[in-house]
Amino acid sequence: MKPVDMLSLDLRSLMTFVAVLDEGSVSRAAVRLGVTQSAVSHTLERLRQAFGDPLFVKSGRGIVPTDYAQRTGPHIRQLLDDLRTLPSGPPFEPGTADFTFTIAANDYQRDLLLPGLAHILRKQAPGIRLQVIPAGIPNPDMLRKDACDLIISPHAPETTDIMQRGLMSDRMVVYYDPEHRAAPADLASYLKADHIVLMFAPGERVGFESTLLAKGLERKNTVTVSNFSGLPEFLRGTDMLATAPERMSQHLMRDFAWVPLPFDYKPFTLLMLWHRRHQNDPAHRWVRNQVNSVAATMNGLNRQSINFIHTLHESRRR
Repeated sequence: MKPVDMLSLDLRSLMTFVAVLDEGSVSRAAVRLGVTQSAVSHTLERLRQAFGDPLFVKSGRGIVPTDYAQRTGPHIRQLLDDLRTLPSGPPFEPGTADFTFTIAANDYQRDLLLPGLAHILRKQAPGIRLQVIPAGIPNPDMLRKDACDLIISPHAPETTDIMQRGLMSDRMVVYYDPEHRAAPADLASYLKADHIVLMFAPGERVGFESTLLAKGLERKNTVTVSNFSGLPEFLRGTDMLATAPERMSQHLMRDFAWVPLPFDYKPFTLLMLWHRRHQNDPAHRWVRNQVNSVAATMNGLNRQSINFIHTLHESRRR
């Protein structure tokens, strides 16, 4: 067996090895680590090259560790345990912190979550300045190159150096002006209508548009805007439709009625994404926890609020 290529190893890779060893499954290890199955598979392939051993082989419908993996496991566990006991440095004090924290988020995520974060910062950490930049369809290089500290997006890059945490779920619904048209009754009327659509940048088709194409569905895209903030004024006073997240009915789209999509389209999860080099940074972790706290509060209140708004619009239609 060739010598271990130490330069190919990193903490996240070793944690992935232990997770697969414990779980006996790539899919269960991915759930435990909060990453995709393909990310775990890519990491295992790099580990195989570094160790010069298959590490895990198929057995029936599952996988089993090789003899080498079983012998190596206790050593890697000990190494990870030793690293966890390293001194963590001085404690983080929000009240005296002084830095700028940059978050990439499109207007939907920005307006939904970040005012609440700004309120917390002003009260608990007035020296932390919040800077918000557009995310578009995020690229992991934004985090690798320090263009931002955090991304909030439903799009998770499949790469092992980007960490993620789910914040809240949402779904796409159909908005319309109830003073100028009725809700689309079925798929045919939805496709026949004129639509206002979203494109963050030229050539940057959002996931919803790609799904329509994959289903072979074609609608009339009459107006294209570069962000969600453009939807209300184009929709107001017309018989057009706009497909956007349901949670927007609480703020940006609160003046409009909405109905569910007339075809299957799975809900999505808003994610918080950051580079793994910041995983254990106390200041970064504190800000992440505040974002998660805002999302948790909204998750508790959101369903009741949305149901009330929907009922109100239905009453107006009658």
